[in-house]
Amino acid sequence: MFQRILAPVMFLLALLAAPASGWAAGDSQYRLGSGDMISISVFGEEDLSFDKVRLNDAGTFSYPFLGEVRAKGRSAADIEQTLIQGLKGDYLIDPKISVSIIEYRDFFVNGEVKSPGGYPFKPGLSLRTAVALAGGLTERASESKISVIREENGNKRTFKATMDTPIFPGDIITIEQSFF
Repeated sequence: MFQRILAPVMFLLALLAAPASGWAAGDSQYRLGSGDMISISVFGEEDLSFDKVRLNDAGTFSYPFLGEVRAKGRSAADIEQTLIQGLKGDYLIDPKISVSIIEYRDFFVNGEVKSPGGYPFKPGLSLRTAVALAGGLTERASESKISVIREENGNKRTFKATMDTPIFPGDIITIEQSFF
């Protein structure tokens, strides 16, 4: 009897102890931005479904009957609701819509790496992995003078980073020179 009660409690404790991450919970908290690519599926309406929709520089995309839809700073679930509300009534009786992120915008690495540039983002990326994608550090690189520029809620902020810092789409990583 005690084991039947203990097993569910241990399971719940394990869930609570797991690291909290926006990526572990899926894309529900991820905010879209310019360069992200989404997929839109409207059940039973192939003309309104699109496999690949890339958000333009303004963070919008064009959609039939609705025109320009603003996606920048919003989640995929927010876009689903916008499309449902826009199509419901005049165009469809009860639209069933799914919006998925199929490709994230690039992140950028510059400074003292062997191959600076933009790289495709993958969930769970750390600065260490980003540097490896950029060919590794040069001989002159400083592992303590690393900064990241990140846009949050429309504002850019710069902060000091370590090799274990999580990297997000659109981040700009700068590796400075070491003088010693």
